[in-house]
Amino acid sequence: MGTLREFVVDVLESEGAAVEPVEPDGLDVLAPEALREAMDWPELVRLGFGVEQPAGAVPIGLEGDWLDRFGALLGERGRFAERQIVLPDAVASPGDPERWLDRTLDLPNAVWRLQGVKPAWTRCLLLAFRYTAISDERREGLIWLGFNCGTGAVMNDEMLGRLRRLLADDMQWQAPDPEAQSADGALWDVAALSNRAQPLLNHHVRRDLEPFLRAVRRRLDRDCARVHEYHDDLRRGALSKLAALQSAPGDKAESGRKRETMRVAAIEREYAVKLDDLRNNYAMQVSVDWVQALVLFAPVHRYEVQIKRRKGQRIVTMDWHQSVRMMEPPLCDWGLGLERARLVCDEQLHLTDSEGQAPCTSCGKAWCRACHDTGCPRCKSSASAGNTHGMRD
Repeated sequence: MGTLREFVVDVLESEGAAVEPVEPDGLDVLAPEALREAMDWPELVRLGFGVEQPAGAVPIGLEGDWLDRFGALLGERGRFAERQIVLPDAVASPGDPERWLDRTLDLPNAVWRLQGVKPAWTRCLLLAFRYTAISDERREGLIWLGFNCGTGAVMNDEMLGRLRRLLADDMQWQAPDPEAQSADGALWDVAALSNRAQPLLNHHVRRDLEPFLRAVRRRLDRDCARVHEYHDDLRRGALSKLAALQSAPGDKAESGRKRETMRVAAIEREYAVKLDDLRNNYAMQVSVDWVQALVLFAPVHRYEVQIKRRKGQRIVTMDWHQSVRMMEPPLCDWGLGLERARLVCDEQLHLTDSEGQAPCTSCGKAWCRACHDTGCPRCKSSASAGNTHGMRD
């Protein structure tokens, strides 16, 4: 059974419908009254999926408004859930933990020392967003973001992919038990979550849309060149006639000069209008909507790491996730946290991206954006508009 058909079965059964599979790739649905009114179906309806469909079936696919109609049936159900990862067997801590840390933790201007490793539960937050880009064509996609609320880390694409594949398998769905619910890391409030998620979301949407944007620009450049060539030929012809009339005497020649001058102006006006039409046609509008949030209680091995920079020191935690057998990236107090390296500041030992401690563009002094998020502490110049805030309070 295809993924779309499985989804439709789950939705219809949750609405009280009786559903029976029909080959090839179809469903017979006995719909209750509320479902019939919502979907505009008769009491007994046959739905078809895929290329080959049963006779008399209503074709269901990803095209059109079917997903929106099924989503309207769900309403707010399923947009927020809590789930505990249940492993068939306990997973021991990996051998040589310092080797795992050395692969993950890169501190060019500081040193680290492992203080200890212990089993723990952590609370992770997985967020799904749907973006829609509309230009002369339409493009849609899903963006997943993942955060470890216990350590403040941002999950990278590889870890998120492994977790999603694990959850999509036939793993038993289990609500969190009291032991898991006592996990370190409370859910962030709306302001803190927005501060963490918005820069990452913008980055991922731009990255996903970059091929689509390049294709739109190619088509725009092609059409602009075509319009320019057409109007340039017209303008050259009018200017050529005007030049031929410049030295001609008489009222007829003067009338011709006025006519050709007006024609050049009209061609230029029409060219500007055509360019505006093209810009409006290819203008891109992007909307991003939150779709789902999943709080995931996961078993981990927690590494306590001491970071030293000059005379200062700080303890941070990093989790090795038992379910995907993978170490998460270190937290990032300023920046997206997508790079492997972290710079450590002198004042409060913040871990930042390289741009988080870049020199000031006005006075040249390097300064920590996590310590001074409003601007350079020496010359008081404001922080650039492109700065991204930290991943942890």
